[in-house]
Amino acid sequence: MSLATERRPAASVWRRTGSFLLRALRVELSIYANIGRFIARRPAIPREAAGFGYHRPVLTVLVIFIVLSAVEIPIVDLIVHRWPAVRIGFLVLGIWGVTWMFGLLCAYLMRPHTVGPAGIRVRQGLEIDVPLTWNDIASVARVKRVDEPKSARILETEAGRTLAFRMQDETVIEIELERPTIVRLPGHPPKGGDQEITAVRIWVDNPKAFMDEVRKHL
Repeated sequence: MSLATERRPAASVWRRTGSFLLRALRVELSIYANIGRFIARRPAIPREAAGFGYHRPVLTVLVIFIVLSAVEIPIVDLIVHRWPAVRIGFLVLGIWGVTWMFGLLCAYLMRPHTVGPAGIRVRQGLEIDVPLTWNDIASVARVKRVDEPKSARILETEAGRTLAFRMQDETVIEIELERPTIVRLPGHPPKGGDQEITAVRIWVDNPKAFMDEVRKHL
């Protein structure tokens, strides 16, 4: 085996590690950016576009997690207050955890799906942001579908590959594309990276208003 061949796996591991760390840094920065948007009341909606939330199914769960995490901090602090080093470590970890959960909630609130002159922008949480121009879109329909739990994000069908962003295994809007289109997802293949799709399914809290806005442009 040549020296060059031996080096390739190691180089691949370092590239993946670097990519993972960069992604983690971006997610961390996104947490604080979305908290800033929440405080300033400036959702990420392009000019002349309308935003549509998708957070209703998970809102209660996220709020409960945030409250429980916040309550846990003083309880743990009371238990470990005799050991300053341990106490500080748990305080930092607890505060970071609450901040992270609150930032995730802010991301759901401040990064809605958008419909505007440029097209539809599909979002979810901290990382998902898939722009689709009107030239890419063949049709948009209100179709409720319920998938099996833990279904793959990209579904292989006879018609092509459908990208599904579900809430509690459900989607209510189906976007058919004019042609196979490349979109970029977080992570590495086969689940992330550049993916060719022919349709997108999403959850929207108010599908009627979403469709009304789509009809203004399509």
